[in-house]
Amino acid sequence: MRILCLDVGDKKIGISVSDPTMSIAQGLKVYKRVSLKEDIQELKKIMDEYDVRELVVGLPKDLSGSIGKRAKGVLDFVDAIKAKTSVPVVLWDERFSTNEAHRVFDMASVKHMKRRPFLDMMAAQIILQGYLDAKSSK
Repeated sequence: MRILCLDVGDKKIGISVSDPTMSIAQGLKVYKRVSLKEDIQELKKIMDEYDVRELVVGLPKDLSGSIGKRAKGVLDFVDAIKAKTSVPVVLWDERFSTNEAHRVFDMASVKHMKRRPFLDMMAAQIILQGYLDAKSSK
């Protein structure tokens, strides 16, 4: 069993997956969005391939913690996923995940142009690791 995590954007979705012990998050890929139908088909394919039993989706709340325009778009996407799959979905606060991804790349001295293709995947990995750490501490 594995947990899949999505960092959903308007044009791309960063995807990460847990290891089988559900303790370590691993970046998987950045998926370029095509259409809602094709996006869901791709996610279902990945979920089947990795035997995913739970889906974590980063919720981009505003700094105040409220639900803004971006978060509403993610919630609509989550509703579409729930309608097409039986995998339980958990929403996880993703505030600052992209900033944290930049910090990781800065520490590794990766230039901005080289990190761009991997930024969403790294953000998904950071979101998932936060979820896994919180889950294991319960």
